[in-house]
Amino acid sequence: MRRRATGAAALAAAGCILLGMSGAHGAPLGVAGPRDAGRGPPPPQAARFMLVVHGGAGTIRRSEVSPEAESAIRAGLTEALRRGYEVLARGGRSLDAVTAAIVVLEDSPWFNAGRGAVFTSAGTHELDAAIMDGRTLAAGAVAGVKHVKNPIRLARLVMERSPHVLLVADGAEAFARAQGVELVPNRYFSTERRRRAFEAARHKVPGTVGAVALDSHGDLAAATSTGGTGNKLPGRVGDSPIIGAGTYASNASCAVSATGHGEDFIRRVVAYDICARVAYRHQALADAVDEVVLRELAAAGADGGVIAVDTAGRYALQFNTEGMYRGYVGPDGKIVVELYR
Repeated sequence: MRRRATGAAALAAAGCILLGMSGAHGAPLGVAGPRDAGRGPPPPQAARFMLVVHGGAGTIRRSEVSPEAESAIRAGLTEALRRGYEVLARGGRSLDAVTAAIVVLEDSPWFNAGRGAVFTSAGTHELDAAIMDGRTLAAGAVAGVKHVKNPIRLARLVMERSPHVLLVADGAEAFARAQGVELVPNRYFSTERRRRAFEAARHKVPGTVGAVALDSHGDLAAATSTGGTGNKLPGRVGDSPIIGAGTYASNASCAVSATGHGEDFIRRVVAYDICARVAYRHQALADAVDEVVLRELAAAGADGGVIAVDTAGRYALQFNTEGMYRGYVGPDGKIVVELYR
């Protein structure tokens, strides 16, 4: 069983991001101090909020990631955190923060969501996404969409403008057209890097992007978006759009976004399981995450990871793979991005 490094050593090894700008209220966006990135304490500021993102867990070895790719991935995660931070710092809602963060990652060709999604076995792209409001338990999700530029935006519209939770395939895209959502040709999602991996049958691509947030009003939200598993059968749906499996948020416990082998996360209802342990067992968030990811999933041979945050601003980033693209930012505006174990 493998554990990630903690404390100052983890941050020193991972490297932090320094942005040459200031956040709202003059809070500097800069290098984070030596605190445990996996078992974070509540932020010390009175205006408490937190944003955590992931860009997928999987076989992520430093030796296999080119300097260009690493730079682009770090830049994408940093921009996602910056966009979400701007929402939270001005007193915005956690739902708006996670949406803003996910859109950045969907628009980037370096993540398996939106543009840059992996190919199905038929050489096409099918996208899934979900979002959940921890205050009301409202949720929206879409699966198997082929032309929606930003699936997370459509998932939110399902939550806010329909009586349903999950719409799939043609029905989801008909709803998208009715709502004026931007549609694109399926080839928009293709990138040369993904095509080379598809043609070489190498499917070690980190999967899924996600975000969880606590806003200054005390409300939680979670969002997840993915292109799914590389070389999947057309019509396959993983855990990301399944509320309780890959995405869950409740102010009574926590907000969770997962990444990994979706079938195992569905069978174990991973996101809800973590929140239930917090709510009913009164486990500390980090303990609940560790128990599920490092003990139960690892023992079952299920690769993956999760990010989570609770209403006290405590956060957890844990995985049982060789790496997980991840990062976080709190009220101090210090953005931390990590890729490897």
